[in-house]
Amino acid sequence: MNYEALHEAAHRAGMEAGNGAIPQPMVVVEAGIFDEPIPGGNRWTVPEGVCGFAWINIRDARKGFARWAKKVGVGRTDRYFGGVTIWVSAFGQSMTRKEAYALAYAYVLQDAGINAYSNSRMD
Repeated sequence: MNYEALHEAAHRAGMEAGNGAIPQPMVVVEAGIFDEPIPGGNRWTVPEGVCGFAWINIRDARKGFARWAKKVGVGRTDRYFGGVTIWVSAFGQSMTRKEAYALAYAYVLQDAGINAYSNSRMD
């Protein structure tokens, strides 16, 4: 299997999904010390939605695509989840777009028979 071509196909699918995702804008409201909104306080809108991270995890780091990804620097050993993790660095801080990328990337790997899944967390 050509892992570089697989990575490029997964990356293209991820970029298309991330660019096509529509984040729900986040509104930040000025609050007091007990987190209650200040009447007449400032409000900011973050068009790209909530901030966060997303990644793709591949369980068995000893063989196949995961080993290749680690070897060429696409992925790295994940000491928390195990296996190899590929971080989504595109799309700034938009968790919505990063999640869409990770999900599409993982689907391409799954279609190729690789045990991969996406994950995310809010910042």
